[in-house]
Amino acid sequence: MATETKLSPAEALAALYGSDTFSISTMQKYLSKGAYKKIMLTIQHGGKLDPSIADEVAQAMMVWAMEKGATHYTHWFQPLSEATAEKHDSFVEPDRKGGMICEFTGKTLIQGETDGSSFPSGGIRATFEARGYTAWDPTSPAFIKRTEHTATLCIPTAFCSYTGEALDKKTPLLRSMAAVSKQASRLLDCFGVQHSQVASDLGAEQEYFLIDRNLYIQRPDLIETGRTLFGALPPKHQQMEDHYFGSIKERVLEFMASVDERLWTLGVPSKTRHNEVAPGQFELAPLYEPCNVAVDHNVMIMDVLQRQALKHGLVCLLHEKPYTAVNGSGKHNNWSLGTPEHGSLLSHGKSPHSNRLFLALLACIIKGIDKHADLLRSTISKAGNDHRLGASEAPPAIISIFLGDELDDIIEQIKNGGATHSCQETTMGFGVDTLPKLPKDTTDRNRTSPFAFTGNKFEFRGVGSSQTCAWPMAVLNTIVSESLDEACSFLEPFAGTEQFNCKVDELIGKFIKDHSRVIFNGNGYADQWIEEAERRGLPHLRNTKDALQVLTSEKNLALMEKYKVLTRGEMAARAEIQTEEYLKTLDIEAKTSLSMIETIYMPTIAGQMHTICSTIASMQAASITSGLMAATATANAIGELYDELPSKVAALKLAIGQKCTDSMIRAMVDARETIDALEALVAADLWPVPTYAAMLNIHSK
Repeated sequence: MATETKLSPAEALAALYGSDTFSISTMQKYLSKGAYKKIMLTIQHGGKLDPSIADEVAQAMMVWAMEKGATHYTHWFQPLSEATAEKHDSFVEPDRKGGMICEFTGKTLIQGETDGSSFPSGGIRATFEARGYTAWDPTSPAFIKRTEHTATLCIPTAFCSYTGEALDKKTPLLRSMAAVSKQASRLLDCFGVQHSQVASDLGAEQEYFLIDRNLYIQRPDLIETGRTLFGALPPKHQQMEDHYFGSIKERVLEFMASVDERLWTLGVPSKTRHNEVAPGQFELAPLYEPCNVAVDHNVMIMDVLQRQALKHGLVCLLHEKPYTAVNGSGKHNNWSLGTPEHGSLLSHGKSPHSNRLFLALLACIIKGIDKHADLLRSTISKAGNDHRLGASEAPPAIISIFLGDELDDIIEQIKNGGATHSCQETTMGFGVDTLPKLPKDTTDRNRTSPFAFTGNKFEFRGVGSSQTCAWPMAVLNTIVSESLDEACSFLEPFAGTEQFNCKVDELIGKFIKDHSRVIFNGNGYADQWIEEAERRGLPHLRNTKDALQVLTSEKNLALMEKYKVLTRGEMAARAEIQTEEYLKTLDIEAKTSLSMIETIYMPTIAGQMHTICSTIASMQAASITSGLMAATATANAIGELYDELPSKVAALKLAIGQKCTDSMIRAMVDARETIDALEALVAADLWPVPTYAAMLNIHSK
């Protein structure tokens, strides 16, 4: 009798990883050698897809998906909204004999059609031109999306309009990746560095909050807006600094384990999990992948977090600031350029002062960030992120670069005539013989910097928790492309000549001297930095409304057009869509705030006043004087605040009617101050919604 071979834990985990993904290893099993070789040319080297293998790939994908339990497929894409989109079609086709067959053709795989009329377009297409098209992105693996009883084949695609304009977030990202790859390859050619291709890579750390579902459903503001519009801080929140990296509670750990398991089946390289700074806040960090795959995977991470939370009686909050006055959530985008042969091109080695290729790349990045700081800032503009940026847990709205002691010293040398030495590596000791000495990192990150060098990559820390990484990374790739293009145009005539090194040094020196104003290694939270940044001439776009205006500046339109990332029309559409989204968000928040005040809080406060006044009347009727003063004082304190509400409600209604965002924001803040003050006076058992003290703590079931 044959015995079943038992897998070791490591083998079982390896078998689990990517099991719901049409990965390279899966394609190798299901495709002929010829088809596999051709599709790998597209995936690994960026070549055009050979249409002759489309039918075979489609058939293999269908067979694999059906073996996984799928009956339907969808072209999964990312429209210009805050969600992904999918239209499910079954594999079933009638056989004209009263039966059915399962069919999935190459044509269906490569191109899909969808009604594009209800997706945001920013005026790119008219309603009568409703048809939209999806195009398969073979460089991002197809995957199986599961519920308890269903499985659906999801095919990552780009989405365009009837007339060919990009209506999604993937298309400009793919274009930007091609642009930066082309320009970086030119630079490597100048230096005589052999390489197959250059890729922009991304690792996106995801922060999030968890809340008990039973508490969540009692908060209309969380349901409607994703954040609490009211709520007073409890006596203990994050000030003891005991939550960050603290022991993970059992209920949360079980949730995290289920998230990791699901992500691993999807081929998402989830690596790190831990408590974040605020109570109820956590982080998940994956490993690096090509930018478009990492972006797709991050969208999948957000979906899995929210789905798995519900299975554990929790709700995952991805809003940048679900709770006022405690840390908000971001998405740290760790970005680099690299080749298969050499790894990250931002690895500077032990003597970065003499690594001309690294310094040339660094100088190009510095130039790009300085020249287009306004555009990069606009990519993180969102109503939710306005509450977070600069709030002592996130970088300020001013874009600057942190390089660390070693590179900062080299930059100063270059500005003063030329770099001659690098800082010597030092070690740190613990004063305990049994503990090892550790090398001291000269690029130790500055948490207040929006764009920090962290060893062999840059970390763009301004991206909001709920945002897709696609647009920030598309812009980052493009602004670096422009600087690389300028550098290559200068250097190429001297490539392979004796003058080359001198010309490289000249280029590095010019870029750094002209653009070093964007480098700042100090405290980005200090008021002095705002003054210093303005003195340097760095843009300070304080909110979304200001930041979105730069999308249609001539400088930025010309940039995106030159590198074929977005046309002027596509840029204008994005500006319109993001502005409309901002206005709608504030309108929803203001109306939710008004509704809660009038239908939840004011009746509760009136009830509390009635109870106290009845008590006072009873005490007076019984000639009881002890406690009468206290009861009267409490009634007066509540009453004085209660009297503030009619005028604040009127101001909020007026702002909503006028659709004035600044007025709506002020009116909401004013009304909140009164409601939060009342929370401290009204009896806890009468307060109509869960408090911060309850929501910020995740208890066992």
